[in-house]
Amino acid sequence: MDFASLLSAQIAASKPVGQSPSSALASPSTTSSSPKPTFVSEEQLRREKLDKKRKLEEDEAQRDLVRQEKKRRLAEESRIRIAEEEKAIEAARRKRLGLPDLPIANIDADDDNDQGDLGEDIPEEDLEAKLRELSEPVTLFGEDHVAKLKRYRRLLNINKNQPVWSNGPIPTTIPLVEEVDMKVPDVLPADKDKKGKDKLFGQLASYFTMIFTEWQSALSRREGSVKTSTTGKAAYHNMIQAKDSMVPLFRKMEQGDLDKGILEPVVEIVRYCQARKYVSANDAYLRLSIGKAAWPIGVTMVGIHERSAREKLHGNDKNAAHIMSDETTRKYLQGIKRCLTFAQTRWPPDDQMQLMG
Repeated sequence: MDFASLLSAQIAASKPVGQSPSSALASPSTTSSSPKPTFVSEEQLRREKLDKKRKLEEDEAQRDLVRQEKKRRLAEESRIRIAEEEKAIEAARRKRLGLPDLPIANIDADDDNDQGDLGEDIPEEDLEAKLRELSEPVTLFGEDHVAKLKRYRRLLNINKNQPVWSNGPIPTTIPLVEEVDMKVPDVLPADKDKKGKDKLFGQLASYFTMIFTEWQSALSRREGSVKTSTTGKAAYHNMIQAKDSMVPLFRKMEQGDLDKGILEPVVEIVRYCQARKYVSANDAYLRLSIGKAAWPIGVTMVGIHERSAREKLHGNDKNAAHIMSDETTRKYLQGIKRCLTFAQTRWPPDDQMQLMG
């Protein structure tokens, strides 16, 4: 057997069953024709990264907007809540002092075309100072200079027709006078003399305001141990009670309807206090509070006939016991008495015989 025959036999023995030599020779070419792997370019990868980064930035910006809106809403709700609490506190204070209610301000937003009604512009620092004088917030949330100026003009229009309240211990609309002008006259003005009565009410209100101002100052100058003691707390309570009791008297003077039977003795008390004659002032207070009329004791009406001296039991207003009139009158008469007691310690008399016991 030659070499060619042996090679043919070996090839035939190694060939799979049912496969022709041509297919066996073609198999290597078939396997080599499989699909080639695809490669991603660097440019495409860079674009994908940029898209992901842009999407993350947009999501973060959206979350920031949501957070900012939530903060703005919470700040607005907090501002409204604080304003309502301050308004409730102010309303309670005014009710306790007998002051009228606060005017309801129009807080509607102004249109942009209202800028022509602003008048002359005001510098920012001066505008803030003017708002502080009106006890108003300097800047509201999200308020610019134009809105702040509109609010200031609106407050001026609201307060233009409102009475001016004093800043003393007892707020009042009565024009107060200086200490050199507080001396009350010896004779009361006539009933028809409105200007004279207004001046007299201003003198009385100024004098009692001065007393309470000095009283508060004297209590504040005490040592801490004295303030916290039982006696110190009682002294402060007496001052607060006297101040609250005098509020109805101030309101009557503001309205100009203080009864002449009370006005004349009050003026007499103040006149003696200003002269530092406190014993005489106390006598005038006793005549005002207790009166000089005979008080009924026992049976005052027997049968159908009235006794001849019965009219003495009902004296005129000058001799009447005004402390028995009503609770409000009794309170401010007691307030006058406490003011009289403090005045003799703050402005002692030259004559020691004029000191009350």
